[in-house]
Amino acid sequence: MLNEPIKLGHWVGFKDLTELHNEWIKSLVQNDDDETLLAHRSSYKTTCVSLAMSIDIALFPNLTTLFMRKTDTDVMEVIAQTKKILSSEAMQFITSKIYGKPLQVLKSNSSEIKTNLVNRVSGTAQLLGIGVGTSITGKHFDRIRTDDICNLKDRISKAEREHTKQIYYELQNVKNRGGKITNTATPWHKDDVISTLMPNIQRYDCYATGLMTKEEIEEKRGDLTPSLFAANYGLEHIASENALFESNPVFTADESLLHNGIAHIDAAYGGEDGSAFTLAKRDGDKIYMLGKLRKMHIDKCLDSFLAIKEHYKCGSVHVEDNADKGYLAKEIRNRKEKAVGYHESMNKYLKISTYLRKHWKNIIFLEDTDPEYINEILDYTEDAEHDDSPDSAASIIRKLDKAAARPSLFDQLGKR
Repeated sequence: MLNEPIKLGHWVGFKDLTELHNEWIKSLVQNDDDETLLAHRSSYKTTCVSLAMSIDIALFPNLTTLFMRKTDTDVMEVIAQTKKILSSEAMQFITSKIYGKPLQVLKSNSSEIKTNLVNRVSGTAQLLGIGVGTSITGKHFDRIRTDDICNLKDRISKAEREHTKQIYYELQNVKNRGGKITNTATPWHKDDVISTLMPNIQRYDCYATGLMTKEEIEEKRGDLTPSLFAANYGLEHIASENALFESNPVFTADESLLHNGIAHIDAAYGGEDGSAFTLAKRDGDKIYMLGKLRKMHIDKCLDSFLAIKEHYKCGSVHVEDNADKGYLAKEIRNRKEKAVGYHESMNKYLKISTYLRKHWKNIIFLEDTDPEYINEILDYTEDAEHDDSPDSAASIIRKLDKAAARPSLFDQLGKR
């Protein structure tokens, strides 16, 4: 388990692990220093973390480990996988040979694991898993393993980046003397926790591991925006010189700010386009906005979009009728909702660079906005392959601008 841990991985069903993964697991288990492993998506790095934590529990049962991911839901998946490895026939056989008894999981839930191999006085779990929002004050651990505590939210939100950094600072305080912190991650921003705080970085991008074919790499490149591909597969942060929008958008949790607003749908009918949905309301110079992005045909997500509109108490849905000859507007009306169809004659780049760019600093996004929606805006250039989100946002702002410029009924009566 120490020198050839992938044999354990193969035994429990992870047949795709290679000699590269063998070195990753060995480093996670045996190295004494804090370290950071950056590897591209679908490289099995989280699987390696599960195997490393299983080996920790089996070979060093009296050590305590903290496992941290971005959310509690993310944590639960890895804890469940680790428990499955510990309960496997392979681990039972190995621990019987080492200790003269098979490993038994005495305590297991969505966040903790404790086995019968422990012989220390303390009753704490061998493994505790938590999300970054959970308090760790007063706790202490021999080993701390973080996995993807930095994600797309850190790219689009300065507040999220600073929060993640504070959590990482706090991890130093709960690490026991002689303990270590290992990180597995992908970078998102030049000022994120990885770039500024995580030590001893080893990088394995999609070109270095040999785990993806050229065809698979190009397919991913086509599916993702440039920054998402760079972060997830190239392990680097890129900022286009031609990008129209600055990072660090502002967010609010106050849903009432959207009440009585309007909606817009930029519909996808096939191909690589996505269906973008935007809710917005103007209040003076401020524009409150919520955006959703679904990489699917509009027929598959229309009902969910309308449910979101209902939740935020917004009114009419504005849809372009150039391509579909009024199909979407009709579908919305069939659901007893008000649809406003319009013919689009303005150049898309001109519309986005005029309306969305003009108001970008005045937009306050609802926290429930999809990170992918905002990321597509931040990545937008004149040559962008994916523009559904910025197109929808610009279109709804144009509607709000025209409504603000239109004289009110009171003003019209006054002139008469």
